[in-house]
Amino acid sequence: MKIATLLMGLSFCALSLAPHVRAEDKTDCAIKYTRTACSGQEAESYKKCDGKKSCLKYEPATSAEQCKQAAAAACVNDRLTITESKVINATFQGKPLKTTSGKDDFCAEYAKRADEYNHCAKK
Repeated sequence: MKIATLLMGLSFCALSLAPHVRAEDKTDCAIKYTRTACSGQEAESYKKCDGKKSCLKYEPATSAEQCKQAAAAACVNDRLTITESKVINATFQGKPLKTTSGKDDFCAEYAKRADEYNHCAKK
């Protein structure tokens, strides 16, 4: 019984030490989010960055291309009356990444930009 308990404990320790990537872990792919909130919606819009206008989040990526894809995906805005727009910048292994046309802001080329940005309620 003691051996079984010891083995279970060692197995648990080995699993807890296994390498895995969580969004809050620092990885090679850093994505900087900068949001522009709709008027009066700052608290809700900035909630995803712990109440700040800008924040850095890390995404699992094994290449610059994967990091670029993660940056482009971060441009999605499904809170049309809360967040007016976003600027997304990315680095891979500390080096700035650019879009295919050479822009720093991945949202500048976001295909659904017209559909998802600048839709704050007009007062």
